[in-house]
Amino acid sequence: MSLARARSAFRLEAPDRIPQTEMIDNDEFLIRRIGLDPSIPGQEYPYSWWKYAQDLGLDFTWNICEMPMQGRYTNMGHAVWNENAGYDAGLFCPFEDEEAVLAFDPVEECGILPEGEIARRQQENLDRARTVCPDVLVPGGRYHSLFSACIRTFGWEMFLTTIPGNEERFGRVLEGFLQLSLAETRAFCRTDGEVYITHDDIAWTSGAVMDPAWYRTYIFPRYRRLWAPLKEAGKKVVFTADGTYTEFIDDLVAAGADGFIMEPTTSLELLAERYGKTHILMGNADCRVLQFETREDIYNEVKRCVDIGRDCPGYFLLAGNHLPVGIPYEHMLAYFDAFETLRRR
Repeated sequence: MSLARARSAFRLEAPDRIPQTEMIDNDEFLIRRIGLDPSIPGQEYPYSWWKYAQDLGLDFTWNICEMPMQGRYTNMGHAVWNENAGYDAGLFCPFEDEEAVLAFDPVEECGILPEGEIARRQQENLDRARTVCPDVLVPGGRYHSLFSACIRTFGWEMFLTTIPGNEERFGRVLEGFLQLSLAETRAFCRTDGEVYITHDDIAWTSGAVMDPAWYRTYIFPRYRRLWAPLKEAGKKVVFTADGTYTEFIDDLVAAGADGFIMEPTTSLELLAERYGKTHILMGNADCRVLQFETREDIYNEVKRCVDIGRDCPGYFLLAGNHLPVGIPYEHMLAYFDAFETLRRR
């Protein structure tokens, strides 16, 4: 039923119950609700994401099958977000100056596997996921596409300071990252996968990181090329990014995106108004409401999203950007219960 509902939504057929997908990092909820403990070897990501999607009756699961990224990269560390995460103090950047960044050749340094080998790995990933969640629509996808590949490789500081005054030269670096990503979209066309996720964190909560004109010159035309093989093969393209990318919705649609996964700060209202009848929309429920507010507030947050998404035939409820460890168990239950009450069209 869930798989059929998801496919119906992707065909924009408005299934009678609004579908749902979630990204859950709340181990207490998973342990208590379905007996799944991602800290146990063999139950960690990606298995846990597939397993809870099946056991909770979700309709779509997050799934990425990116080829291992070789070559140099920057370690920017991370914040401590739960008691088991630890603290990564091993910060380093292998790029000494702007010239080192501009000289970086992603294809030469990272390499590209033969298309057949990439397709084989992607198909194996899809098949493995489907054995765990046979009733859920499983996509493929890549996490470090263009913008996020730059963040991972150069780190924020070198990335942001190199571009001004060097836009055209940096464009050659972006072209290399495009070729790495394009090899994977071409290969995915040889699989039986139906949906492809392109993840690229192009925005902060405050909006665009760069001048919007830079994106329109150097990023979005490359998305069009990245997605062209998928479009020709009849695959659905879902774009996902952290932050607020509302100002780029029209650009992403023009480049070929069939759907969007969004955080609460990107405007679901605008998406529904302009593209609610023609595109897949996933998300916008605010996980901060689940963590810090009351059960009534949680119900109203779900209702807000459902009221907007009800007339959008391809809408999926999703809390953005995920359901973290700090949300109380009772609030998690309230969220799922509220949606079950409200999801019927």
